[in-house]
Amino acid sequence: MAEFNNVRSVTEMPEGDDAKRSFHHRMFLEPQEKKRSMKALVVKQAQKACSCTPAKVKDYVFSFFPVLQWLPKYKLREYLLGDIMSGVIVGVLLVPQSIAYSLLAGQEPIYGLYTSFFASIIYFIFGTSRHISVGIFGVICLMVGQVVDREIQRAGYDLEPAALAVLTDTAAYVNATVLPVNQTSQKLFCDKSCYAITVGATMTFIAGVYQVAMGFFQVGFVSVYLSDSLLSGFVTGASFTILTSQAKYLLGLDIPRSSGIGSLITTWINIFRNIHKTNICDLITSFLCFLVLIPTKELNEHFKSRLKAPIPVELVVIVAATLASHFGKLRETYGSSVAGHIPTGFLPPRPPDWNLIPSVALDAIPIAIIGFAITVSLSEMFAKKHGYSVKANQEMYAIGFCNIIPSFFHCFTTSAALAKTLVKESTGCRTQMSGMVTSLVILLVLLVIAPLFYSLQKCVLAVITIVNLRGALRKFKDLPKMWHLSRVDTVIWLVTMAASALISTEIGLLVGVCFSMLCVIFRTQRPEAPLLGWVAESETYESLSAYKNLQTKPGIVVFRFEAPLYYINKECFKSTLYKQTGVNPVWVKAAKKKAAKRMLREKEVDSGGNQTSISMDFVSEPLGFHTIVIDCCAVQFLDTAGIRTLKEVCKDYREIDVQVLLAQCNPSVRSSLIRGEFFKEGEDHLLFHSVHQAVDFALGAQEHSGTSTSK
Repeated sequence: MAEFNNVRSVTEMPEGDDAKRSFHHRMFLEPQEKKRSMKALVVKQAQKACSCTPAKVKDYVFSFFPVLQWLPKYKLREYLLGDIMSGVIVGVLLVPQSIAYSLLAGQEPIYGLYTSFFASIIYFIFGTSRHISVGIFGVICLMVGQVVDREIQRAGYDLEPAALAVLTDTAAYVNATVLPVNQTSQKLFCDKSCYAITVGATMTFIAGVYQVAMGFFQVGFVSVYLSDSLLSGFVTGASFTILTSQAKYLLGLDIPRSSGIGSLITTWINIFRNIHKTNICDLITSFLCFLVLIPTKELNEHFKSRLKAPIPVELVVIVAATLASHFGKLRETYGSSVAGHIPTGFLPPRPPDWNLIPSVALDAIPIAIIGFAITVSLSEMFAKKHGYSVKANQEMYAIGFCNIIPSFFHCFTTSAALAKTLVKESTGCRTQMSGMVTSLVILLVLLVIAPLFYSLQKCVLAVITIVNLRGALRKFKDLPKMWHLSRVDTVIWLVTMAASALISTEIGLLVGVCFSMLCVIFRTQRPEAPLLGWVAESETYESLSAYKNLQTKPGIVVFRFEAPLYYINKECFKSTLYKQTGVNPVWVKAAKKKAAKRMLREKEVDSGGNQTSISMDFVSEPLGFHTIVIDCCAVQFLDTAGIRTLKEVCKDYREIDVQVLLAQCNPSVRSSLIRGEFFKEGEDHLLFHSVHQAVDFALGAQEHSGTSTSK
């Protein structure tokens, strides 16, 4: 408080300025005391964290396990029917999608069912949202699949058949001669699908650890750097990569999956090189599935307000396609690629491969960030819609445990999914009890029905995956509207989308974040800086370029800088101020000095009075104003460069007899000015609480100056 008491607030005048005080309203605002003792703050937080009372333990347990809060209050008659209906419908939709998205993640179909089963149960325990559906999400599956393919190639599982046979013979020899605990022999016991889920589960474990750590350290603010336009562009760009990765299944081509930078272009090149090997049976099946799925999905969306539940067309297509493939012997006759054996029951739990952690730890970071960002944003969106609250940090715990715990049960990474959440909400979901019902549906498939999908063609699963991308690809229709609302957001969307599709998903996300931050910097680097005019019969000042019929006060220029003033835009501030006022004080001073030197030379040579009078007229030429009022209402903060710039501007204008007044500075800016010793002794009255007040002061000062001169 002492630093504020040393400077009079806004309009209090020095004691010797009685004449000025007569035309200027006196105001004094006493600042609040701010006791900022770091030691006291640390001690207080430590005491709060270390204190343990029964009530505090109870609150902690109930907040960490939200199910303990809402389950005892569950209204059986009111909620149960809606939860059962929505749970069954989402489960029916989730079964084919779990099988289809397993291919996208580079896994066997059974692991997709495991993932959906465990995710629903764990979110039921830890989640705070009543409506979101946590499970398999296409973009996350794509990112997992890219890492899985890379690690499989590194491990040598994608070798040619002859080389693979040699490796198998070597494995037999090593297994016979090396102890079982040897790391190499352990790897050779594991086939390609086993190693794929090992990589996926290890990365899932690390991603979950990252998410729990974010919740523990309360760094959920990271998600604020993922704007809506950035996330939308990222999902759309990743959708192109997903579509590309599934195109080979539509044509029945057996080509290696491309990964890394430019994988989209590389994949299409490989597809066209092998287009002559297209399996006609898979192509016809894909075409027929598209003919059924797309119109039915459109009908579901068009009549969703009338339908009590969406038509489970994906399940119908899978059942019909499986029957047709089985009885038509499409695999034996035409060589169609099928899902293969899907075992029943559960595999025994197994920990992640700790030796793989260094290889996948970096890849897990963007997966963790995208997963929690989508989950938190969907949770908050539906909570706001239905009038309840969610805890962002608890949501990070929930999605983190949805990854950590299932990673021991042969699962891969999960997050909330918008499409299934919308279905869940529209079919009567009231609580996460519907998630338990969904788990029971998937459990039924795991225990009984799964082996029946042996003959299901992979092209059918690819069609289901591609059809579910319609929502992301439709974002192109919204571009004109987005461009009209915000051109900057549209450019961010386009850059992120293009980078995610053409370079890679991880680099695309990084490019989007960096580009959006650069856009913020550029917008503060070249902000709007208009001159203001007075609204008649009021105390309001608005932009002269934006509104008509505004008045200006004689001899006073009011200037507003609509951005923080810091090292990036300090030169922009000065140049814009000089341009708007039409006077660069540095040039004026230089011109005066030059004219004065010329006068001196003319006097010395005594070359006549005409030229001297012209020079004298130039030196004393009026500027057209005597005061500049800088409206600082949009200046959120100042750094040292900003304070130095203000000092220079005030000094330069003072030297050409123009005073500079500051108005509407927020407390942070005031504090910075005081700490930066902006005010000299007796100049503290040049800081005002409003533009109108500063203008009145300038007018009164000029009148007083004119009166003194006339006397």
